[in-house]
Amino acid sequence: MSKTDKVDLYKEHKAEYVASVKAPALVEVSPARYLTVAGRGEPGDGAFTAAVAALYGAAFTIKMSRKFAGLRAASPRQAGKGDYKVCGLEGLWWGEGEGEFFNQPRQTWYWKLLIRTPDSITAADLKQAKAALAKRGKGPECQEVKLETIKEGLCVQMLHAGPYATEPQTISLMRQFAEGNGLTFHGLHHEIYLSDPRRVAPQRVRTILRIPVRRQKAGR
Repeated sequence: MSKTDKVDLYKEHKAEYVASVKAPALVEVSPARYLTVAGRGEPGDGAFTAAVAALYGAAFTIKMSRKFAGLRAASPRQAGKGDYKVCGLEGLWWGEGEGEFFNQPRQTWYWKLLIRTPDSITAADLKQAKAALAKRGKGPECQEVKLETIKEGLCVQMLHAGPYATEPQTISLMRQFAEGNGLTFHGLHHEIYLSDPRRVAPQRVRTILRIPVRRQKAGR
């Protein structure tokens, strides 16, 4: 299979991943298929790290299965098989009640880690991947991975430059932008990770921040 045959979801949905560090913008996000795993606690702790490993384990196991199925098929595209680029890590974050999650103790944060995947990936693909991972002796976290379709619709989006701890400043700009356009936040805080914080200095970390919005109710 040639490189041009490899599905690249970032290229196919390029408009959904455009973000500027200078100003927030509105973006219409189409329903998207994700591999997901959820948990609670300090980002970067043992449970979080294990969840990341489980998610990537499932993603690459499915990718390789589809790749070789495509090579065996007479018409990979028609069969819905074939190779594709595994997307990067994303995450949804929230806390208890209605308060901003980042103002709450980090060990109480809820998170759902995501890897976007082609729509052609099925529950059967994931089941097969889980069986393969279990056979290789991978951790029980792999069995917690799910396949979900997430519908966000209209969102405010902005590129955050710098450490995660300074994200509230960017979120404040996004909120002001939303309210100035007659919109209010309505959905979970979504992060799209463009940098690996283990390999990049904190000031060079880049993260797309995305929050769904809706029209403000009359009288507000």
